[in-house]
Amino acid sequence: MTVSNPHRLADFIQDFTKLVSQTQDEPTLLDQGGALLAGLVAHDDWLPAASAQPVAHGYGQYLLHCDPLERFSVVSFVWGPGQGTPVHDHTVWGLIGVLRGAEVSQAYSRSEGVLLPSGPPHRLQPGQVEAVSPSIGDIHQVKNALVLDPSISIHVYGGDIGVIERSSFDAAGRRKPFVSGYSNARRVNA
Repeated sequence: MTVSNPHRLADFIQDFTKLVSQTQDEPTLLDQGGALLAGLVAHDDWLPAASAQPVAHGYGQYLLHCDPLERFSVVSFVWGPGQGTPVHDHTVWGLIGVLRGAEVSQAYSRSEGVLLPSGPPHRLQPGQVEAVSPSIGDIHQVKNALVLDPSISIHVYGGDIGVIERSSFDAAGRRKPFVSGYSNARRVNA
């Protein structure tokens, strides 16, 4: 894919920086931030090729920007055919927008200490955005909906998601701490 409008990401970062400078109210961030992200993922002409490469060992997680005050980070997730995540949480608010391909997301909730699917799986198509957070539902599993092609989603999190300790969960709901890191060779704005 040719990068013909790299300014789109810079404009998005500038607009999101203004938003987090004006409010830390989570519903406002998810609503207005979701609209900003929907505007970004409505166009597939800005993501650098280096941040759109599948990786063999799992999904690629490329840091595109981290706010200097770590109020938010912007990350591209690249899912090879058949790739997905374990059931996991985020511990911060997040926005997920599909740029290319399609994803299937299954939400989970705790009931008497056990994790159970919460509703049916949800398929996200290009341009669609969904939100997660501890206050509205933070635990899910995501996979590439395509069996032959990669899919790419752009995520915005309320912190530097690559260094935040989070948890994955096994089938019995047992928690296993992890820190995801990034697929980039170095941090973007470090």
